[in-house]
Amino acid sequence: MEMREQTEDPEPNNIESTEPDHKKSTEKPQRITACLVNAAFFGALGSSYLYGYNLSVVNAPALYIKTFYNQTWMERYGEPIGADMVTMLWSITVSIFAIGGLLGALCVTLLTKLIGRKGTLLLNNGFAVIAALLLALGEKARSFEMLIIGRFVMGVDSGIALSALPMYLGEISPRHMRGSIGQFNSILICLGVFTGQVLGLPELLGQESRWNFLFAFLALPALLQLCVLPFLPESPRFLLMERRDEAGAEKAFRAFLGKKDVSKELEEVHAEGWAQNTLHMASVTELLLNPALRWQVITVIVTMACYQLCGLNAIWYYTNGILRDSGFAENVIPYIVLSTGGIETLAAVVSGLVIERIGRRPLLIFGFSAMAFFFGLLTVFLNFQDQYTWMPYLSFTCILAVIASFCSGPGGIPFVLTGELFEQSYRPAAFMIAGIVNWVANFAVGLLFPFMQESLQTYAFLVFLVVCVLGAVYLYFILPETKNKTFMDISQSFAKINKVPLVNKEIENELAIKAGSKELSYREKKQQAIGKQLLQIFG
Repeated sequence: MEMREQTEDPEPNNIESTEPDHKKSTEKPQRITACLVNAAFFGALGSSYLYGYNLSVVNAPALYIKTFYNQTWMERYGEPIGADMVTMLWSITVSIFAIGGLLGALCVTLLTKLIGRKGTLLLNNGFAVIAALLLALGEKARSFEMLIIGRFVMGVDSGIALSALPMYLGEISPRHMRGSIGQFNSILICLGVFTGQVLGLPELLGQESRWNFLFAFLALPALLQLCVLPFLPESPRFLLMERRDEAGAEKAFRAFLGKKDVSKELEEVHAEGWAQNTLHMASVTELLLNPALRWQVITVIVTMACYQLCGLNAIWYYTNGILRDSGFAENVIPYIVLSTGGIETLAAVVSGLVIERIGRRPLLIFGFSAMAFFFGLLTVFLNFQDQYTWMPYLSFTCILAVIASFCSGPGGIPFVLTGELFEQSYRPAAFMIAGIVNWVANFAVGLLFPFMQESLQTYAFLVFLVVCVLGAVYLYFILPETKNKTFMDISQSFAKINKVPLVNKEIENELAIKAGSKELSYREKKQQAIGKQLLQIFG
């Protein structure tokens, strides 16, 4: 039995039963507010959008950057750079982005604790502007080291953004919109990928004389976020539970929810905060050692590992090569790649629209299962593409299907889940773990896929098929649905597998002891019972 049912009054009326009947009958469903949309959009614009942009922007100018490396080497040492050295420098330029991301993920817990969720996002724009300057001016300074350092700094920005942004979105969203608002992260990643592909076209910035402007563009979204986000509220949960600023939290709730009476939301946060009066912000070690959170941690690790190891990043990093091997002409490849970004963005938008109706669990399982299916077909089509002139088109169709399947669920929901499976004191540590897994796996794919492709040839994607199948099977048996559930509901869903007692009797006894008290309202009794539950589970 769920916690909601256990703590309800024996009478059929709920907490709001004391309100007049006419007030209840005229109450309208809560709608999304402009403040909430602006916080989600501009928060993601200067964060996940830049991450997506950096995934695709290096494809178009790759040959020009290698030429620049060769010219700089000649100017310095008076001899052409060796082919192995060019390959090594380019590999470092691409892969150091993930190393920076790992460092950013390691910093995010401290930053969100010291300056808050919004403050971390604002500070992070500084890294984006610095990276844009290094990458854009590297050619003029005749320094390929500036490009490498710029990619590293941009990686730090992305590592912070992919943890701080989902944390912020999850804490400002009403329960029934948490998934849709959280999907702004995924949608803006896809839009960033698409923008990188568009600007990289030869007619725009994908030319030898303009490739540095591709990187200068990084500063624009960061500056836009700096202009808007300071005027939007901080996370009300952060203000109330970590800063003890009830007036600020109430003001933030009113702005995000668009209503004056936010007492219910404040009481829900207070119920969790009551237990945390005896708790501090948990470290990663404390989170890993807490038996009541064991399977939540495992679930986050599995979903985030599958997010990177399912093969989509391999397609993005090596899209041009895959299409070239599929038989497409060199001059049409940039335009074909453009369609993949469009499909990705469309699928992410559709996922954001349906996530609160379908749920997280079905979308994740469907996404990984569909990816496995199309990876299998892609392997078959690649093996026969030399025998039939129309076979490359089927290969490309499978690539589009893999991308759409990824963005239907696995592309954004792992970040939403990380915020939903943990309460306030454990959430920053959980995002640090998720970030570490995310960036280590990202680096591994970028490093190992070329060798996999060389040794396995057309069978390389079968490795990703296995990862997708294993991810779908794990989620089917372990992950409960979290849509429209409170933190307590989700904790109850994991209590059995974590072998943690539900302490129903203790809660009932708590209510029974206080039942005759005239001094305590029902809400106060419920709040104390919830606090008792939290202490039992997380103490």
